[in-house]
Amino acid sequence: MIVVPGPSSVDLGKRVAGLISAETVDLDYKNFPDGESYLRLSRSVEGEDVVLIHTTYPQQDKRLIELLLITDALKDLGAERVRVVVPYMAYARQDTRFRDGEAVSIRTLLRLVEASGADEFYTVDIHKEATLGAFKIKAKNLYGTEVIGEHLGMMGLKDPYILSPDKGAIMIAKRVAERLGAEYGNFEKTRDRITGAITVRGEAVDVRGKDAVIVDDLISTGGTIANAARLLKEWGAKRVLAACTHPLLVAGASERMREAGVDEVLGTDTVSSPISRISVAPLIAKELR
Repeated sequence: MIVVPGPSSVDLGKRVAGLISAETVDLDYKNFPDGESYLRLSRSVEGEDVVLIHTTYPQQDKRLIELLLITDALKDLGAERVRVVVPYMAYARQDTRFRDGEAVSIRTLLRLVEASGADEFYTVDIHKEATLGAFKIKAKNLYGTEVIGEHLGMMGLKDPYILSPDKGAIMIAKRVAERLGAEYGNFEKTRDRITGAITVRGEAVDVRGKDAVIVDDLISTGGTIANAARLLKEWGAKRVLAACTHPLLVAGASERMREAGVDEVLGTDTVSSPISRISVAPLIAKELR
């Protein structure tokens, strides 16, 4: 088995390779003056069992094109098996037609990944696991809560209470809470499909003097976390932490959460960011073994 770390997951790819004692194959990578991507494998992969690790953020569209180019090149150059690991799969939130006429973006992209030559596909905390049903090849969703829960367990939290920002993410809160032996619950989130405005509501829970942890699959603008944090502070939480698998953190997200009373934000390295202090490398390595 050899590992090819894609341009967006060089560090993560090397961590995984180290854990499974696999050789890494570097990519020659550059942008042409017009912005198009140039990719070249540094050695032959003919007859090899290849693991490509390449996330799709930031610059999602560019990273997706790179993913397709590399996958196709690996297969075209004779790789026996190509296992594609996409730690963060972009467009996964557009998994249904919410309004008439919309493209179901993630379904289209998964079909393209399969058509480019992937034999197996792995991702971490995709927005809805059922989305992977679009594949005819083996596809599996790995749970980032495994490494997040382990990390939180080493932080010495005081009587933690785990909350998800909506019912859709309640299983994330449940899995983390079970690892910590903690209580869990959820807020209610509504989103305006046209403006994108988010409203967070919830019945008060007893977090007085406790460390409240808001967990979700991703943090984008930080608006949902900020709204939930304000409520938790009103209810008497000692500290409010936020943890996610995919720290997208678009402009102003960190400041927005801090101003709302979030004391600490944690994310994994599915996406490289200033808060990516938890690695999913052990999670991916365990699956590949």
